[in-house]
Amino acid sequence: MRINFHGAARFVTGSNHLIETKNGEKFLLDMGMFQGSKQEEKLNFEELPFAASEIDFVILSHAHIDHSGRLPKLAKAGFNGKIYTTPATKDLTEIMLSDSAHIQESDAEWENRKRERKGEALIEPLYEQADVDKAMGLFETYRYGEIFQVSENIKVRFRDAGHILGSAIIEIWVTEDDKTAKLVFTGDLGVKGHSLINDPEYIDSADYIIMESTYGNTLHSNYGDSLENLMSTIERVTSEGGTVIIPSFAVGRTQEIIYELNKHYELTHGGQNNPIKFFVDSPLAVRATKVFTENTNILHAEAQELIRSGDNIFAFPNLFYTKTVEESKALNTDSSPKVIISASGMATGGRVVHHLKHHLWDEKNAVIFVGYQAQGTAGRLISDGIDKIKLAGDWIANNAQIYNMPGFSAHADQAYIMEWLGQYERKPNRIFLVHGEEDEMYPLRDLIQTELDIKVVTPGLHSYVDLNFNDLDEIDMHEVSEANELQERALLDKQIDKIKLMLAEIEDREIDSSDMDREKRQAILRKLNELEDNLMDFNMLSGR
Repeated sequence: MRINFHGAARFVTGSNHLIETKNGEKFLLDMGMFQGSKQEEKLNFEELPFAASEIDFVILSHAHIDHSGRLPKLAKAGFNGKIYTTPATKDLTEIMLSDSAHIQESDAEWENRKRERKGEALIEPLYEQADVDKAMGLFETYRYGEIFQVSENIKVRFRDAGHILGSAIIEIWVTEDDKTAKLVFTGDLGVKGHSLINDPEYIDSADYIIMESTYGNTLHSNYGDSLENLMSTIERVTSEGGTVIIPSFAVGRTQEIIYELNKHYELTHGGQNNPIKFFVDSPLAVRATKVFTENTNILHAEAQELIRSGDNIFAFPNLFYTKTVEESKALNTDSSPKVIISASGMATGGRVVHHLKHHLWDEKNAVIFVGYQAQGTAGRLISDGIDKIKLAGDWIANNAQIYNMPGFSAHADQAYIMEWLGQYERKPNRIFLVHGEEDEMYPLRDLIQTELDIKVVTPGLHSYVDLNFNDLDEIDMHEVSEANELQERALLDKQIDKIKLMLAEIEDREIDSSDMDREKRQAILRKLNELEDNLMDFNMLSGR
């Protein structure tokens, strides 16, 4: 059996792994979209590294766009097999892909307007709604715990990953030459101790594991402490006249935040003494919340008990769901204190960008990040404390109070990954770490090998490994150079953006040479001459 790592390999997004068996089957684990840096996003438009028509089926771990987002592209390219997943994941994926298609079409239209003015060739969107419809027609769902046969030599079972509604750890049994090996794909492994989504299930055995490592070198703060911090920050900032912006993933994180706010304001305080207005400003989040209400049977027992008691777990006094663009825009002309929960979670697009544009500059306001911020995203730059950032066409000062609350993360941290792996009754022969940046992945690799005595591989983009079912400890790893090249290109893009920001800051500054002595003027002149020379060299090297 061969595993090809075509995405989320030494970075977080674009989850996509091609499995080829000795019997001739070819199937995919996830078909996610690349997000983050410009170089990563460009990968979405590259030719697929396999023939779509030759793929027999896809197994989808969950609905998040970095795991499902290129399924319409796959269908558009000729894939006609089944897409296996859980019922809730199918429901969430449908709304997420439709939203993504709208974004692809809008982005292509905007880009083509610029190209038309320049006389350049027009581009097509990555995919359209028709491609989404085709992909959704290929879905076949199974519940947690069911073992189902996908071919004569392959059977599959979904287990609860505890990440978002419907997310699955995937157990796969593959038979070659009368020998069977078990592959486990964690998808995105969740956390324990949250009260809307169940804890991840433990798995008793595996020969090989493809494992996420998003927070492989991080320890999350306590969930209860994060909740207390969230509530106290909201109440303090709004009491001082400020607005709180919470960039939040539309699917999963938004519902969890609303659920916890409901418990805090409606159940703990009986709905009294809540002068704060909360707005959920994300059409996708509104649709996703409806899916949650239709799949309550797989929610955490606490949430199910609240529902049986008559509570609407996604509603409380002074919570409003915006319905129109006009309602969204009105939030930014209203100076009264409030909380706006809006997507996207990494501030790469969506309505939250406009809310940040109107509130980030004011130090009385606050931005609370409750999820992972990938390298190169606006959320990461704001979180890291950049002085200014371009939002919706304008440079905005980063003056607001910035808070990171990783305790809300739906990804396992290092401690829980080690605990989860420690529950295996039969240890795997190899773990392949994916879905993580190198500074998170490599320390986890070393810890697993030292503490659990399991061999770990960290494959790069488009690398592959050949596995021998006759000797499960024997592997043949083939690395390629593309992963390092991608990281170098991403680093270059990041540095160029940093220089552009510095130049924009110079443009905005008033420099009065009349207040300088002669020595300082001459020193600045020398630096400007050096800068001019370096910019000329840059233009030559970059082909301009």
